[in-house]
Amino acid sequence: MPKVLITRPMPESVANAAYDAFDAEIRDSTAPMSVYEMRAALALYDGVMPTLGDAFDAGVLDEFDTPRCRILANFGVGYNHIDAKAAAAHGITVTNTPGAVTDATADIAMTLMLMSARRAAEGERLVRAGRWEGWHPTQMLGLHLTGKTVGIVGMGRIGQAIARRCHYGFGMDVVFVNRSPRDVDFPANQLDGLHDLAARADVVVIATPGGAETHHLIGRDVLSAMKPSAHLVNISRGDVVDEAALIEALQDGEIAGAGLDVYEHEPTVPEALRVADNVTLLPHLGTAALEVREAMGRMALDNLRAFFEGKEPPNRV
Repeated sequence: MPKVLITRPMPESVANAAYDAFDAEIRDSTAPMSVYEMRAALALYDGVMPTLGDAFDAGVLDEFDTPRCRILANFGVGYNHIDAKAAAAHGITVTNTPGAVTDATADIAMTLMLMSARRAAEGERLVRAGRWEGWHPTQMLGLHLTGKTVGIVGMGRIGQAIARRCHYGFGMDVVFVNRSPRDVDFPANQLDGLHDLAARADVVVIATPGGAETHHLIGRDVLSAMKPSAHLVNISRGDVVDEAALIEALQDGEIAGAGLDVYEHEPTVPEALRVADNVTLLPHLGTAALEVREAMGRMALDNLRAFFEGKEPPNRV
């Protein structure tokens, strides 16, 4: 029976399935693995189920010629914490869990859009602090989303799920940018560049993969092109946004607000964001629903099971 390490505590149903299928060990810690732990895992286990923060980079992998570990079955769709090319060079297969996270992540994007546009987090703080003086006609006026334009950066599974919610649920016009031409089954216009999207959108939603190609994709130039009344929402990876430039844009009133579920140096969140009234902050809740995490776990286990049965894993990256 293959020996498998699962790097974080899992929902009970996922843990039980892992114990049934493999000689499985589950770390007690919720923190990312240290370099020492990752190197030990590569040497001691046939497979590892890592997740966000477990940085299996070239430096870790290059300690080995051919490690015992033959598969990194990532728990999550984003795998920019794993150097897939370096893993392949050492004979390690990398898989992920697409599909299972799509709707949950799109729902969080809508949550952040509404909370930022309608100043919901600011209003809740006002009530909790006992400073609300009652309703009046000019109280906390925000942005009405219905009928506005949403600009989506990255029209993959998640981007399309967000776009459908915006168009069919809120009657919004959809514009988007994508690395390659993308045909979709709902009304949407693909634009040539980020600056055009930024200038046209009332809400810019980032749904692009993380990694070197998208590092600081949203920087000072893109933020400066946005409308002063516009909002930025990020549910992708934190370092897609230049956080320092975002703070400056918010403080200078270049954009009206932001809704963030991810951060550049997660879990560290700059004080300038934490104290800003025009920012909605969530603790990376994109897939934080029990049934979603169970589905992700089952998908990761399916990848492991197929690999060790000599079959092609369903979700090789």
